[in-house]
Amino acid sequence: MLKSRWFPGIIQWPVLFVFALIVFELMAGPGSAHDNFGTAGTWVLWWPLIPIIFLLLGRFWCAICPFATVSDWIQKFVGNNRPVPKFLKKYGIWLIDIFFILITWADHTFGVVENPRGSGVLLLIITTGVIISGAFFERRTWCRYLCFLGGLSGNYARSGSLELHATPEKCAQCTTQSCYKGNGKVAGCPMFEFPRTMDSMARCNLCANCIKTCPNDSIQLSTRVPTKGLWFIKKPKFEESFLAIIIMGIVFVQNITMLEVWEKMLASLENFVGTDNYFVTFTITFIIAMAIPVFALFASSYFAKLSNKKSTIQNFAIFGYSLIPLDLAGHIAHNLFHLLAEGKSIIFTFLALFGVETHGASAAIFSNSTIQILQFGLIGLGTLGSIYTAYRISKYNFAAEGKTFASFMPFAVLSVILGIVNVGLFILPMAMRM
Repeated sequence: MLKSRWFPGIIQWPVLFVFALIVFELMAGPGSAHDNFGTAGTWVLWWPLIPIIFLLLGRFWCAICPFATVSDWIQKFVGNNRPVPKFLKKYGIWLIDIFFILITWADHTFGVVENPRGSGVLLLIITTGVIISGAFFERRTWCRYLCFLGGLSGNYARSGSLELHATPEKCAQCTTQSCYKGNGKVAGCPMFEFPRTMDSMARCNLCANCIKTCPNDSIQLSTRVPTKGLWFIKKPKFEESFLAIIIMGIVFVQNITMLEVWEKMLASLENFVGTDNYFVTFTITFIIAMAIPVFALFASSYFAKLSNKKSTIQNFAIFGYSLIPLDLAGHIAHNLFHLLAEGKSIIFTFLALFGVETHGASAAIFSNSTIQILQFGLIGLGTLGSIYTAYRISKYNFAAEGKTFASFMPFAVLSVILGIVNVGLFILPMAMRM
């Protein structure tokens, strides 16, 4: 299938059509999120499924993403194919971190998700950035260095169940490097990856260009144990670990603001700070919710430093990856509420496009109690995944020095604490989006 000339185009174009329909509906359809197919398709179906896709299929979504399709099309006809600026290569991941934080903050401050026009404008702004990037720079510069979803998918794909890898013995005899450069019929890797030296799935979008162009049938796609891609990271980066812990804080924010007690919490905060300006009160909540896990990881890194003699920053970079399984579990568990408690709204709003009214019908697929059980199970698996990943990371980095257990324990404790906090938030009743 991956070698077929029809892949991934046969999936890209239907996805692009649905994307166009969703944007049209967001901008021209009903002004109420409850009645808008674009809102349901984006935030009740697509957004909840995205982390599940990353877990099962790595960055496959990036191969069929409509933004990437638009970028490829623009580049083909008007692209200047300029090299990626050095600034983006050096600071791209930090820009992704900032964009992800700002979009989450803007969503809650300006009500992007609950406002179809706001969601439509957000998608059009991203499309504009994609077009500009595709017109000026080579390959998928946007996807690799600027896309906030690309940063998220890169982290999650590391713990995913698929792995693409080359066969060293075959690659050693190859002189074409067509997997990276292309072969005239099929383009080279759009994500600037060289399969022969690639040691992570963080930037592979499974477009299969390298599989099609390899003359030696060297490149293989295989399954692997989830989280295995996190165990042996040779060059850990502080900014990637920072994104992992920030995602944890963002999931906390998403959960807190959906709680039925959020209004009471907000009123208490307003009394404390002396203002009812939501811009101020939510920003304070947002900063605190993200700062707590960041400081907790710094504290764990400090305690690990006492035994393994790495600096706090180095431990932060090394072990921050261990929290990705719990990140992924918390993200899926949060979105599971939207998918299973509001999932039928996708059908209802789609039927409404053809004049079929379904007012009064329940949008729930499962009861809240069933959803909670699934959420608790996911958090449990995510916590165990993070604990085991922390152990494997510690063993890989510190077994030779006999410091495996001492380095591992602070992060095992942190994983348990963050898991408990997640469970506590999911116990509380949540409000509906649709």
